[in-house]
Amino acid sequence: MRPAPFCLLLLLAAPVAVAAPSLNPVDAPAGHYELDPRHASVVARVRHMGLSHYTMRFNHVSAGYDYDPVHPQASKIIVAIDAGSLDVGDPGIGKKFASEFLDAAAHPQITFNSNAIVDTEPGHGTMTGDLTLRGVTKPITLTVTYNGTSADLIGGRRMGFSATGAFKRSDFGSTAWRGPVGDDIDLTIEAEFVRKQ
Repeated sequence: MRPAPFCLLLLLAAPVAVAAPSLNPVDAPAGHYELDPRHASVVARVRHMGLSHYTMRFNHVSAGYDYDPVHPQASKIIVAIDAGSLDVGDPGIGKKFASEFLDAAAHPQITFNSNAIVDTEPGHGTMTGDLTLRGVTKPITLTVTYNGTSADLIGGRRMGFSATGAFKRSDFGSTAWRGPVGDDIDLTIEAEFVRKQ
């Protein structure tokens, strides 16, 4: 009995086996890497009335760095976030919050420029850099996990990272709704970077 045509299509569409990522930074080739926005997220959380952690996501993020496997700590990452792309699950509320909390009209871009990477243990470290928000620049430190490097499914090379960090929004002049809305902002970042040929 011959398999039905749709069964053949399912077989052809079966997932391709992918080798586990290498956790050795030396295995990532030198070059310029850019963020794959389809495999990245920047999520911020803030305390709401002491009852929950209100969660927000930025939908438009770009980033890149030049990488040398001999000196990985010398990498300097540059990140740009569209302040108006704040997403809280309701477009109207997201636009309102981008205006009230981020002053997105006057300061449409949030940036982060790293200036130091320190290994704390294999695959883990800290990244310190300058965060510019609402036109104010302050240093912040992120705790970073290197998730490894692997060949891309369609050729090329990828590197993956997870990071967390925190800062006080009042340090950047964001004081709207203080009291009901907390001052401490917690960041969670997931990022895959693709090497550009």
